[in-house]
Amino acid sequence: MNLRTVRATRYVTPLREGGSLPAIVEADDDGLYVLKFRGAGQGPKALIAELVAGELARALDLPVPEIVFVELDAELARTEPDPEIQDLIRASAGLNLALDFLPGSITFDPLVEKLDGALASRVVWFDALVTNVDRTPRNTNMLIWHKRLWLIDHGAALYFHHAWDDYRARSRGRFPQIREHVLLPAADRLEEADADLSRRVTPPLVEEILGLVPDEWLAAGSPFAGPAEHRAAYAEYLAGRLAPPRDFVQEAADARA
Repeated sequence: MNLRTVRATRYVTPLREGGSLPAIVEADDDGLYVLKFRGAGQGPKALIAELVAGELARALDLPVPEIVFVELDAELARTEPDPEIQDLIRASAGLNLALDFLPGSITFDPLVEKLDGALASRVVWFDALVTNVDRTPRNTNMLIWHKRLWLIDHGAALYFHHAWDDYRARSRGRFPQIREHVLLPAADRLEEADADLSRRVTPPLVEEILGLVPDEWLAAGSPFAGPAEHRAAYAEYLAGRLAPPRDFVQEAADARA
């Protein structure tokens, strides 16, 4: 498993939403990407969550735009008239993360789009696993592109890593925020989704995905001795989430009832 690395060549336009202050940038492969800045308020942790959750979703055959590493040169700030954008680019010089830009996509509207119960259940199960608080009717973080659903913006997932105390015990939490999930009313096959997806999130898969996280992102404010120990803690947390009985699945079922 590998991610491509591209180099940002042009800052196109800001997307003034979300804690990571994303922007559309053009890269040296002539593609357009939604760039998540390492120097934004939540720092590298938002990028780690985006990478780990996004690639885990992809491994489970959920639709996520391509994720790439983006090399950002501080010199790009010189062409921007907005001082806030200049500061953000300079603070993010180096390796960042981005998702493929989906031109012409529209925000998922639960009143218009009706999803198959199987897909809705898989998305709900996945978001409960990674504790993604950002898939509500107010902010669905889903797009419709070419008549297909796409999942975006997982930077708020895995929020346990903002404070590592008792992370093993916290991995067993039920995740009550699933009650606000925009797809919960349609998720009528949670038991089926749990049986399939839980067996597919294997320790080797988790290890492979965590291996994609750059050491430098793990170093910032880390309470661990080194990157290997830090990755092992993420793996422990996800293993705890997956260990039966998975209370987060029962929490979702109870919320539907």
